[in-house]
Amino acid sequence: MRYYLLGFLWLFANGLAFAQPGTLVGKVTDKKTSEGVIGATVLVTGTTLAAPVNVEGSYTLPLEAGTYNITMTYVGYKPLTFAGITIKSGATTTLNGTMEESATSLTEVTVTGVKQTGTEIAMIQDLKKSEVVVSGMSNDQIVKTLDRDAAEVVKRIPGVTIQNNNFIVIRGLAERYNTVLLNDALTPSAEVDTRSFSFDILPSSVIDRVLIFKSGAPELPGEFGGGVVKVYTKNSVLENTTNFTVSGWGRAGTTFQNGYQQSSRSPTDWLGFDNGLRKVPGSIGDQPYDSNAPLNREQLQQAIGGLRNEWKPTLTTAMPDLRASLGLTRKFEIGRVYVSNVTAASYSNTHEQYNVLRQRLETGSGSYIYNYNDLRSLSASRLGVIHNWQARLNDHNRIDFRNFLNQYGTDEVVHRTGTDYAQGGNGRERDNYALHYQSRTIYSGQLGGSHDVGAANNATVTWATGYNYVFRDEPDYRRFRTGRDVPNPGEPQKPFRVEISQVGSQQDNSTYFSKLKENTYMASGQWEQRLPGRDSTRANQYKLRAGFYTEYKERNYASRFFSYVPGNEEFHNYGLDTLSIDKIFAPQNLDPKTGFVLKEGTSDNDSYRADNTLVAGYLSAVAPISDKLNISGGVRLEYNRKFLRSGSPLTPAYEEKRYFLLPSLNATYNFNDRSLLRLAASQTVNRPEFREIANYSYYDFTNNANIKGNDTLRTAKIYNADLRYEFYPSKSEMLSVGVFYKHFTDAIEQVTNITNGSTLDLGYRNAASAYDVGVEVEARKGLVDLTENAFLRHISFVLNASVVKSRVTLVSGDDTSVDNNRPLQGQSPYVVNTGIFYQDDERRWQVSAQYNVIGPRILFASSNSQNFSVFEMPRHVIDLAVTKGIGRHLDLRLGIQDLLNQYTRQYYDSDRSGGITSADRGAFGRFRRGQYSTAGLTYKF
Repeated sequence: MRYYLLGFLWLFANGLAFAQPGTLVGKVTDKKTSEGVIGATVLVTGTTLAAPVNVEGSYTLPLEAGTYNITMTYVGYKPLTFAGITIKSGATTTLNGTMEESATSLTEVTVTGVKQTGTEIAMIQDLKKSEVVVSGMSNDQIVKTLDRDAAEVVKRIPGVTIQNNNFIVIRGLAERYNTVLLNDALTPSAEVDTRSFSFDILPSSVIDRVLIFKSGAPELPGEFGGGVVKVYTKNSVLENTTNFTVSGWGRAGTTFQNGYQQSSRSPTDWLGFDNGLRKVPGSIGDQPYDSNAPLNREQLQQAIGGLRNEWKPTLTTAMPDLRASLGLTRKFEIGRVYVSNVTAASYSNTHEQYNVLRQRLETGSGSYIYNYNDLRSLSASRLGVIHNWQARLNDHNRIDFRNFLNQYGTDEVVHRTGTDYAQGGNGRERDNYALHYQSRTIYSGQLGGSHDVGAANNATVTWATGYNYVFRDEPDYRRFRTGRDVPNPGEPQKPFRVEISQVGSQQDNSTYFSKLKENTYMASGQWEQRLPGRDSTRANQYKLRAGFYTEYKERNYASRFFSYVPGNEEFHNYGLDTLSIDKIFAPQNLDPKTGFVLKEGTSDNDSYRADNTLVAGYLSAVAPISDKLNISGGVRLEYNRKFLRSGSPLTPAYEEKRYFLLPSLNATYNFNDRSLLRLAASQTVNRPEFREIANYSYYDFTNNANIKGNDTLRTAKIYNADLRYEFYPSKSEMLSVGVFYKHFTDAIEQVTNITNGSTLDLGYRNAASAYDVGVEVEARKGLVDLTENAFLRHISFVLNASVVKSRVTLVSGDDTSVDNNRPLQGQSPYVVNTGIFYQDDERRWQVSAQYNVIGPRILFASSNSQNFSVFEMPRHVIDLAVTKGIGRHLDLRLGIQDLLNQYTRQYYDSDRSGGITSADRGAFGRFRRGQYSTAGLTYKF
């Protein structure tokens, strides 16, 4: 699959030939008020070539050279038509229009065109017309920021935060409680330990809009707690364009610094995958471990020849990060069929290196179990392709074909030094390394359509089919430890010695291989029947809907690890144990009698096969009761079967079959054309993921933790209620204030388990119940109608903030004296995002300053008296960006991300107060990634 990514690149070749278009510009104003008619449409009469009128009343419509009839339309106004407008190649033609309100009664007007959903005006109008509680962000807002990927985009939406720089948290609920759809299809996850879609794999340049549905509806998936995230990539096209963007990025503390750590690279690492340099030896093979047919000594001896004797990284100088993208939009007609294509390729090669303070405390004395300093380096290469087609057969039939392919490789190196006190005495100094390469291949494709049917086109049929593919390769993950006892005062310092396990261990001199493959097949369909309402407009028609969604997902996961151990304890040459790591496992020392042999430590439980079948059907209705009141709702029935069998014949298979009847109700009361009140109630669920029920252990060197599943997890039930007031001062502005409440039964959390030694043990658990209650505020406001000052009229503000409280009740029989008064794991008590934007289209200036902060949240929850909960503390982030157009085709962009470069602080709640106070001590992790600066160019052909 990964090689198909390279094949996609030929698709650009046919789009690089282009003609020099002309441009039609102007303003559309109201005859009575002389104000701009925001949201009006300017189009070539009788075609789909159109442009919207923006918040300043102006428009820009690129056209090929020629003579056109131009029409300006808007509901409630008389249409204007100008005949014989001449467009010259490479020139700008100005056409202004003054529209007059229509004196006739309002009837439905149909304008044939391609709706531009990525504009700020379109976004706000969609939010206003929505039947459910929803927040969103448009492409217009995205381009004003320095956001590189979807992870950075969504964190600016009310109530949303990003965890681990990848995963979305909505209304304080961790990623496992949120469902993500890409172009209306459930997204794949390439993460072994979480169910969440990694938002950082989706470049911001291809995003049309992001919508987050926060209340349930029969048409939405029944599995979510925080929200349903719908990410739409660009699809419709108004003009032929070719854009190329290239930027260089520098990170403080990394770029141009010597001593940057990297493992040996294969020739294809720069493309995001390994070419076989790190592959498992042929004598081991790709099959899962089978205790009934273990590898014999000869096979293990042969495997040694296929393993690299590389344990430490090479040190280089970190070069600046490179990011580049090429985007094409094309439109053409085949007979009467209007066809459009959006294709984009993006590439990035990035580096970061920083120090991490890592500590662990004893729960009784509060003394250190360990006190480490990690030097962590992360090199990443990503290549992605978006390739979307749309065919408008006529005004009532449309076919969409969307493709997303992403190849992502990371090379992580961790050098750990410090003192381990777990063995008593003065402690043991450590000098440990981990070399960790992994690659992810993700493909997502959907084919769907929308068709108006019936004599009066009063019904619509929508359908979609989809396929997702995930491949995650973790080849030759190498870890080793060295140590020496801390001497008493006056005693000489001994040299470090390689730690040798007698039985094999993932921590000591080990190499680890794992592969995950997942295929998902899906299909959906909906029938919407519209019935006569108060008038002939579609907005006031009653609607009946019936639909279905079905999905089958299959996953195969297998891991194996090997370590070097003494071949024969009786005859072992213990003088070898004093050699350095680069010499101790040299070929002459790999002797089954006096030296070392390769031993497999894999168990049958370290692999599994799993599948999930989901079948859902729903019935719903939309009833516009009056000009002020609109009610929608219905019921969704979901059947889900989850099955997992480990490689061990002694471990019973996990199977859960459940039916859930999920009702929902949404009501909207319009006080007037500019303000409304929403009320919503629904029931949803949250199911365990494959990894959470897979009973195998994985050692995470970075966090010094073992992660293990729990095959007793149950599906959680969630009851949701929302109330929100929305005010729209203009077609591009909004203010909303909302409150919400959620009650959980069997809430699923990641917790710390009882363990011996210095390594943390992480698992999953159902809490008996929990609740989540909060307030959200969102405002988008410009100064265009508040001042006559030419400079200030270009300024706008965005503010969104939320305050959330949650509490957990533990299961009877748990140690309820431990952290029983705490919030849900991953929940932030507050989130603030705000930004100020300056945009002057005429002079082609864009300037933005944005601020973000999140409240303290639990990274891992304690479930016993042996461990403390870990909280991640607030961190203030400021981003600055400036874009200047130069000439007709070139844009220059400068910016700084994370200007303050504050520490990421992950602290232990050592006094079990349910938060971090001055009495708490000990850092699970404390680090700064470095201020990130950029300079880039975009050329628009």
